[in-house]
Amino acid sequence: MKKQVTIKDIAEKLGLSVSTVSRALKDHPDISLKTREAVKELAKLLGYKPNLIALNLKNSRTNTIGLLVPETQHYFFSTIINGIEEIAYENNYNVMVFQSNESYMREVLNTQTLLSNRVDGVLASFSKETQDFSHFNQIIDNEIPLVFFDRIVKTLHADTVAVDDYHGAYQAVSHLLERGCRRIAIYSAPQHLLIGQNRLQGYKDALEKYKVPFSNDLVYSCDTYDDSIKISRSIFKKKDRPDGLFTVNDITALGAMKIARQQGLKVPGDLKVVGFENSLSASICDPELTTVDQFGFEMGRAATKLLLKRIRQESNEYTPEHLMIKTQLIERGTTL
Repeated sequence: MKKQVTIKDIAEKLGLSVSTVSRALKDHPDISLKTREAVKELAKLLGYKPNLIALNLKNSRTNTIGLLVPETQHYFFSTIINGIEEIAYENNYNVMVFQSNESYMREVLNTQTLLSNRVDGVLASFSKETQDFSHFNQIIDNEIPLVFFDRIVKTLHADTVAVDDYHGAYQAVSHLLERGCRRIAIYSAPQHLLIGQNRLQGYKDALEKYKVPFSNDLVYSCDTYDDSIKISRSIFKKKDRPDGLFTVNDITALGAMKIARQQGLKVPGDLKVVGFENSLSASICDPELTTVDQFGFEMGRAATKLLLKRIRQESNEYTPEHLMIKTQLIERGTTL
């Protein structure tokens, strides 16, 4: 029996992606006329016919959304999940949650599971290890709507929802400078992540505005509690130790504050600290933590609304939207 020609066969012969071939067959204006003609000519030559069974499967709904998160224990991601579930359940959708535990390989396996379960759409925040996004391209090539949140990539055909990391960092560091700090350290996220890049740039620009020289010696790759404990033990013993600290998240700030107390430093007298998250811990520690609220619940709601919009339009032919959530500095006791 002769094997039925598929879109994938056409894509492989022309060196194109499956999504490009699919859009070319639908005369999508984003695909050049030359490519559309080449695709249609080869499709006719090979005797390609649309797979009606596959189309029926695609047009059927499971009313399930796939959710990929780095972890569920982190306060920020748990608030995002709450926002996602609120909108999903209001619209009669179930949420299938997978966590990568910051593992690229586990994330790839989770993606395959979502594809095999034929979810209607996917919400994703990728792991710190992820630098190859081909597994997300599989989702796109299967014409399943995809929305990235928090940790985003804009080079794929997918919508994104992120907080204004640059502005949040700029506000935080400006606040420390206005409180008299001049040697401000930053505990930063990995620089291959946009959140790491944008927050570091906000830090640099705030220093420049207040004419305080930037020093690489005050920049530390540190985004976990354990790393904060280890790094803080070293830098707080230095004669030229920081008098201010801006951290990538609240738990990292709490680790630094613990070591500062152990070494006889007073917060905020000797060291002023600003976190980023506005977790529950920020309001119950002593002193209470000044932090940047990144509104995880609102991010989850916005990402889910955008995904449902894509699911309902029943077409992969759209220009991706890139939404940004504004941050807010919450002033508390660690910077008085």
